Amino acid sequence: MQRTLLPFVSILVAMALILSACAQPVPIAPEEAPAAAPAAEAAEGAAPAPDQITPGGIWIRGELSDPSILNPILSTDTASSGVHNMLFPSLIGQDPFTGEIVPDGSMSESWEVSDDGLVWTFNLRSGITWSDGDPVDAADFKFTYDAVASPNVDTVRKSLIEGIESIETPDPQTIVVTFSEVRCDALTNLGLGWLPSHLYAEDFSDIMENPLNTEPAVSAGPFIFRSWTRDDNVTLERNPDYWEGAPHMEGMIYKVIPDPGARLAQLQSGEVDTIPLQPEQIASVQGNPEINIYNFKADGYSYIGLNLANPDNPQPGQDEDGNLIEQDPHPILSDINVRKAIAHSLDYDAIIDQVFLGQGYQIAANVLPAVEWAHDDTLQPYATDLDLAAQLLEEAGWVDADGDGVREKDGMPLELSLLTNAGNATREDLGVLVQDQLNSIGFQVNFEAIDFGTLIEQLTGQTYDMVIIGWANLGSDPNDDSFWHTKYDVPGSGFNFVSYHNPEVDTLLEQGVTVASCDPEERAPYYKEIQRMIYEDVPYIFISGSIGNTGYNVRWGNVDPGPWSFYYNVHTWYLRSLQE
Repeated sequence: MQRTLLPFVSILVAMALILSACAQPVPIAPEEAPAAAPAAEAAEGAAPAPDQITPGGIWIRGELSDPSILNPILSTDTASSGVHNMLFPSLIGQDPFTGEIVPDGSMSESWEVSDDGLVWTFNLRSGITWSDGDPVDAADFKFTYDAVASPNVDTVRKSLIEGIESIETPDPQTIVVTFSEVRCDALTNLGLGWLPSHLYAEDFSDIMENPLNTEPAVSAGPFIFRSWTRDDNVTLERNPDYWEGAPHMEGMIYKVIPDPGARLAQLQSGEVDTIPLQPEQIASVQGNPEINIYNFKADGYSYIGLNLANPDNPQPGQDEDGNLIEQDPHPILSDINVRKAIAHSLDYDAIIDQVFLGQGYQIAANVLPAVEWAHDDTLQPYATDLDLAAQLLEEAGWVDADGDGVREKDGMPLELSLLTNAGNATREDLGVLVQDQLNSIGFQVNFEAIDFGTLIEQLTGQTYDMVIIGWANLGSDPNDDSFWHTKYDVPGSGFNFVSYHNPEVDTLLEQGVTVASCDPEERAPYYKEIQRMIYEDVPYIFISGSIGNTGYNVRWGNVDPGPWSFYYNVHTWYLRSLQE
């Protein structure tokens, strides 16, 4: 579901899936609103007037992983959304410093909502074109959202169209979206990147396997796609017809550098202009006059996902009529005592201090403190208690009968796999520590860091036991139904990949986002109860709220990152050396 705009103007939605996207749950890389301040000031000197700037230079981004797909309605990872967000326009924008949804930077000039909250009318900017000269207009928005709804399109973005009764385009510059009920996340859900409708089949039959998914032919963003060399780089070039003004830089390169040490070395040498800094790298660049550090409290968190269903037999959570499908339970993790034992086995202080090097904070549940009105601050994170963990395992029947250090039950060892993505040193270090801590109380945890693409396949396919991952770009609205609702337990395309089933939570999620007034005070009780239930059910082991650090070269001017967006004004950036 997309969550960068509130929860997503990217999902991530999500997921960072890593997901990312979703709104954009993409599980994985963060950004947020409250406290955000650069660790170093930009190089001194007043910026030249825009019409006096000498263009040139290429901004190079050091990336952990390769994108998977460059289609905004199909992508599920931040590597992909980082590219396609530069190409495809959106109906709504977001203030980079407050997170407020605004028209700025979007296709909308303004919008109005009916008194009953059901009908949203958007007035589009005129004169904007795709890079091939075709107009960007209401037809593209309608096509994109109709595609998401189409049975011909298998996408995790289905949650974005929930509650939409109709989309009408009375003229090319007007979009009218009618909801069947009040949706408090209505604007957020309308933030998906638009597809160029004139390049696709009207019945959406060519979307899934279209060459445009890897070689986008047109753009309405600040850059145009030029090339993609798999596992090496994606190259974009300046869009001379970008509606906010052609970028001063010639282009942007996404350089895939899986090794964190190599990424850092290339930032320090100037071979790349920016990288996400891992906690252990911060000290090595502090004080470097050529590098700024942007530190921000991110709207994301790291967690260990526990698969509650049998990974050998993944099943959807609901049938076509919305009836619950009884799951084949995970032979170990379906037991709440085992999950709580895991939660009590981990030394969270050591994790925050030794793995995150202080760049994180312990959380108890799924709504972050930044969403103050919905956050339940009465929930206390699970405390480290090895005696209680051992007791819970014994009550569940797991004992070490043969003295080999591994507990068994009915002849089956307490053995689980634990996965994360290779190249993320923080997650790899966390995996080693979690493995050691769980093994010390009788688990046999087999930890492995694997290729990111393979990880996502296993994750969304629900063929894993435990995974270290994260959500990013969650935004300021607490509705995260795509992670928890049974209907999003869809092997291969759903973000409820832990197969969490709680009918009460399903109901509360539905009620919380459809409160007639959308008043936070009226919505808050629903989300606090959801947090309490998730806390008790332990489908995730919540590890840390995210604190982000981005290192970037001072040779570029006008770089002014906000906690909600680093690249909102990228078209105004300029290479300082060319202005001398």
